[in-house]
Amino acid sequence: MVFGTFDILHPGHISFLAQAKRLGDFLIVSVSRDANAKFFKKAAPLLSEKDRLEVVKNLKMVDKAVLGDKGYYLPHTLREKPDIIALGYDQVAYEKHLRSDVKAGKLKAKIIRLKAHKPKLHKSTLYKKKVR
Repeated sequence: MVFGTFDILHPGHISFLAQAKRLGDFLIVSVSRDANAKFFKKAAPLLSEKDRLEVVKNLKMVDKAVLGDKGYYLPHTLREKPDIIALGYDQVAYEKHLRSDVKAGKLKAKIIRLKAHKPKLHKSTLYKKKVR
């Protein structure tokens, strides 16, 4: 399972998803709700949560795409029962909570940090600067 906003899909996202897919045989992608994306990114997404979900659902490597919960991530994560949660190189906000929930026994998943793919070229904030 992976989490992300996926506002402007770019090669960094594709690498992230491909790396996650190689960790198992079924990839679940949790697409951030608009309010959560705005909170974490300090700016509203360009595309709506429904549009971002639709784009992600149509990627060949994605087996299942879901909208995240509003607010706390844990309820929908528990429903999906992931064996592995893969984090992107820059996803630091979730890591502390995930590791705490695993340690407390609330969540039974291995947490793996994935590698960056040319982050100086492929980062959503760079693409958004060109669009806005």
